[in-house]
Amino acid sequence: MKALLLALALLAQPTDSLPDLSHPWSLKECTQWALEHNLTVVGQRLQAENRNVERNTAEMSWLPSLNGQVSENMSFGRGLGGNNTYEYGNSATTGFSVGSSMTLFDGLATPNRIKLARINLDAATEDLEKARDDIRVAVAKAYVQVLYNLEIEDVARHQVSIDSLQVERLSGMMGVGKSSKAQLSQQKASLAQSKVTLVQAQNNVRAAVLDLAQLLELPSWDGFSIVRITPDAPSNIVLGHPDDIYADAVMDRPSIKAEELRLQGTERSIEIAKSGYYPSLSLSAGLGTNYYSTFWTAGFWDQLGANFAQYVGLSLNIPIFNKFQVRNQVRSAKIQQEAQKTQLRRVQQSLYKEIYQAWNGAVAAQAKYDASIEASAAAQDAFSLVEARYEAGAATITEFSDARNRMMKAQSDLVQASCEYLFQTALVGFYRTGTLEL
Repeated sequence: MKALLLALALLAQPTDSLPDLSHPWSLKECTQWALEHNLTVVGQRLQAENRNVERNTAEMSWLPSLNGQVSENMSFGRGLGGNNTYEYGNSATTGFSVGSSMTLFDGLATPNRIKLARINLDAATEDLEKARDDIRVAVAKAYVQVLYNLEIEDVARHQVSIDSLQVERLSGMMGVGKSSKAQLSQQKASLAQSKVTLVQAQNNVRAAVLDLAQLLELPSWDGFSIVRITPDAPSNIVLGHPDDIYADAVMDRPSIKAEELRLQGTERSIEIAKSGYYPSLSLSAGLGTNYYSTFWTAGFWDQLGANFAQYVGLSLNIPIFNKFQVRNQVRSAKIQQEAQKTQLRRVQQSLYKEIYQAWNGAVAAQAKYDASIEASAAAQDAFSLVEARYEAGAATITEFSDARNRMMKAQSDLVQASCEYLFQTALVGFYRTGTLEL
């Protein structure tokens, strides 16, 4: 049943939207797929499209409206007849009319609404770009997590290899009386624990791959894998000062641009509210005719021609007292402007904090990476010495296991440090240049 549902889901997908899982995906491929299919990005893209429709609606509001009307009225008893006198009897009146109206002046509300709609579209476009940036960072982070778990899996597999060789060695030694059954049992127990660690590492790899696939919104992740790059920390990285990075980022970040545009929009909103203080002028025109089925001997076409009428008019609306509604609308628009200024400062502070955190994370990761290199080398040397002593019978299995565990932990710490340094430096580069590359 599960396979059937999956097959139906895949058939429901457009052919060109099905992922090609025949090869491992690079970070670039993962990012590109996520930018096109991630639901958050798709939702923001639809929001931008809706803002574009609103812009078009605002721009078309300058055009006059044109409406046609056909009416049929039944009258019983005394009523107005076709000769414009009241008579007794039943009648039916058929009317045809076309009318048009156009706003000539509305206190500049219409041009300001058009400007506001365009600003809202630009802000929505920046929101879309921010969503795309967020997914780029999220995909890179998930990608690095898969790399980290793959490296940890290799460390665990190496541990199983070491313990397997020792089990074989002790089995051979016990056959010639140079090792006891207790020593072999202890080594087998260590091997079993190493296999458990390996299984857990493999599960972590699958979980990380699943997280990445779900982030990409893949319809199916069976067979999904990534291009495995060595997560070595980059060398000769110049991180720069976070204040300089912020000075560059604040000019180009979509989140900042979006809030700046919305602040510009509040100016238009204030002007729209102020337009209520001004008079409005509109033009209307139309034509129509009527046909009376009784009270008149003239035929249908004769009546339509005789009753044909046209009109044109100007309407001036002068506001005198509106219960302070316009005043309060202006006040509310100005309050919204102050709120938007606060929101802009909040986003700027958030960006500043993000950059400092990324910079501090990169500095700390670099120090941790350097220390982990030394610790891993020292642990490897210590293990080699204890291993030689253990094979010579001068060290116990407890000493051997402790040295092995310290070496494995040091190697795991080095992998973690290198992955952290790789991602943090890439994140700092992203804030500096707007591109994210591992």
